[in-house]
Amino acid sequence: MNQDYIKPDSWSIIEEGFDADRVKSSESLFSLGNGAMGQRANFEEQYSGDTFQGSYIAGVYYPDKTRVGWWKNGYPEYFAKVLNAPNWIGINVEVNGEPLDLFKCKAVENYRRELNMKAGWLSRSFTATLQNGMVVQAEAKRFLSLDSDEVGAIQYQITPLNNDAEITFQPYLDSGIANEDTNWDDKFWDTFNVSHENHQAFIEAKTMKTDFHVCTFMESKVFVGDKPVADEPKIEVDNTYVSLSYQHQIKQNETFTIHKFGGYVVDRNHDKDHLVSAAKKVLKESTKKGFSKLLEEQKEAWAAIWSMSDITISGDIKAQQGIRFNIFQLNQTYLGRDSRLNIGPKGFTGEKYGGSTYWDTEAYCIPFYMATKDQNVARTLLEYRYNHLEKAIENAEKLGFKNGAALYPMVTMNGEECHNEWEITFEEIHRNGAIAFAIYNYYRYTGDYSYIPEKGLEVLIGIARFWHQRANFSTEKNKYVILGVTGPNEYENNVNNNWYTNYLAKWCINYAIENIGKVEEEYASDFKRIMEKVKLSTLELAEWKAVADNIYLPFSEKYNVFLQQDGFLDKELISVSDLDQSQRPINQNWSWDHILRSPYIKQADVLQGFYFFEDHFTDEELKRHFDFYEPFTVHESSLSPCVHSIQAAKLNRMEQAYTFYLRTSRLDLDDYNKEVHEGLHITSMAGTWMSIVEGFGGMRVKNDKLSFTPKIPKQWDAYSFKVNFRNQILKVEVCQTGAKFELEGKKELEILINNKSVTIAPNSLMTA
Repeated sequence: MNQDYIKPDSWSIIEEGFDADRVKSSESLFSLGNGAMGQRANFEEQYSGDTFQGSYIAGVYYPDKTRVGWWKNGYPEYFAKVLNAPNWIGINVEVNGEPLDLFKCKAVENYRRELNMKAGWLSRSFTATLQNGMVVQAEAKRFLSLDSDEVGAIQYQITPLNNDAEITFQPYLDSGIANEDTNWDDKFWDTFNVSHENHQAFIEAKTMKTDFHVCTFMESKVFVGDKPVADEPKIEVDNTYVSLSYQHQIKQNETFTIHKFGGYVVDRNHDKDHLVSAAKKVLKESTKKGFSKLLEEQKEAWAAIWSMSDITISGDIKAQQGIRFNIFQLNQTYLGRDSRLNIGPKGFTGEKYGGSTYWDTEAYCIPFYMATKDQNVARTLLEYRYNHLEKAIENAEKLGFKNGAALYPMVTMNGEECHNEWEITFEEIHRNGAIAFAIYNYYRYTGDYSYIPEKGLEVLIGIARFWHQRANFSTEKNKYVILGVTGPNEYENNVNNNWYTNYLAKWCINYAIENIGKVEEEYASDFKRIMEKVKLSTLELAEWKAVADNIYLPFSEKYNVFLQQDGFLDKELISVSDLDQSQRPINQNWSWDHILRSPYIKQADVLQGFYFFEDHFTDEELKRHFDFYEPFTVHESSLSPCVHSIQAAKLNRMEQAYTFYLRTSRLDLDDYNKEVHEGLHITSMAGTWMSIVEGFGGMRVKNDKLSFTPKIPKQWDAYSFKVNFRNQILKVEVCQTGAKFELEGKKELEILINNKSVTIAPNSLMTA
């Protein structure tokens, strides 16, 4: 862990003291986003040290040609990735002709950076001594508007401290940028128009191949002291760049300020031939309000989000900071306003994983969005997969499947598979099960069955057809088996009969059959429409059922546990506690061959199944499997600690649950896996929320009712959270002496508390 420079604070992420070695890590941690766009916390002024420049637009991507040394049938040709978008935040600063560059300054003192999560802004301040001897005080604040999500605003101030100075602000736009992780150093952007007008500038560019048209725009206002200055700027322009320079003689201790408004308009939302006009409209509305008014609106927008999604923790400030950081980043990444968008594992904080959609959305993110937003946000995420069903069928056809079998991609932007590692692309097929489980989970929580006859049943049928065809009958075992797979534990590739995968296949088929019957009985017109489309026969259903009823689930009589896969017991079973700590993380110290031959588990695998299907197993079975598998788990996936925290809490192992909670909530803040410089782990942050609500709070849905078994770590005085359950808001407060439940709504709500039924009246408080 190397992020101990982050100061504990309940509402802010704070860095004090400038250190060039941690600039890239801080660029990740202090990232901003508003669901439509985002940016790493790059400096506005130029910086010649090691930096990872990154600005991103939601839904704008490029199909970078796959780079592999050899090819296999079914490989995707492209890896779709989010693009580093044209830079609009840049403001070059000169003091008496010398550029302000923290990497080259004689001294940088009083450096402070703050990400204020309560109000949604980023600030930075410092005193710098330049090579020419000038000492200046700098203060910058910026945010990406939630209300007007095409625009962001920056306030940048310079005050000369030891003499009068000629200071220049040079705000600019730059489309001559590249991705950090290109496969072939392709040119991603074609800039076809650079223009300027008064204090405004525009760059029109389109992505190569995907042909997304984007206009990057800016407008600036400058002030000496509190007085606006209307000087005409000096213009510099070339094929991919435009800047407007403002130069003034500033007295000692006088402040020179620039307000810069900028952002993107995209042809997904506007006519591509009128993007500059759309940008001018955005700028007119934003500059009319001004920086201060926009900032007030930002505070109000975040206050509305926090009023529902906040989790409070008393008595443990690092735990409090951790959960709020996770909730903040989730809301910066996805707000559910656009069904064409989804949640990338890095969000807007980096380029690893291509910014694409993984099974993380269905397995980890949907519970958070169901409970903290209107249920339509979660339904929108389900519709995203329905809209890609035909692509999932095409993906399966490329691998030899037929008759409408659907294999959803491991990694995607538009429904096509774009992951090019064979052990993932071809074998990590459990992702199909997570999508089916999300449909079940949505109905279980919201009570909204309408999605299934309208859209979800077609998805379930396609997935069931895939599992039916992917299984084959073993005469040796007299069972159906699923060979050559990778489970959630990616430290085991190309294994046979991964228990989690086989169990999912069995469950998916049975769930599809169950819903076919329900839709036939209760939604006759939808059933007729679907059956005419999918051509499902009674014989095919019988074949599905044969697979589900007779699938092989590996089991050890010796240990009385389900085996992660065939051959797991052939490994040398040395627990993680006996590993040399200098070898951790093993994925950065061992060869892949070494990892594959070891018993070490990257993340919950069998235990992932026990998390999904908790009510299929007894507490004693969970205890036995937890005790067997957790000692071999290295938790080198961001998705691992949260599942283990929930299960440890269920087993009443609160110290262990608390340790896992801290690890998931501060994974990036404390850089457990030594990779935060690449970006944050956005999707696993939803697992942090689950660790509290489902783990410590014990929230489940049982018999169509909310159920709680509240517990509290000894390190905390109290904690609280809210959930939106079927359009009623329930607030839960837990302290060391008990729990309180408060209902906001118009009708009473029956819930279970420690397995006892209680009824809460509207706007009343119940103590348990």
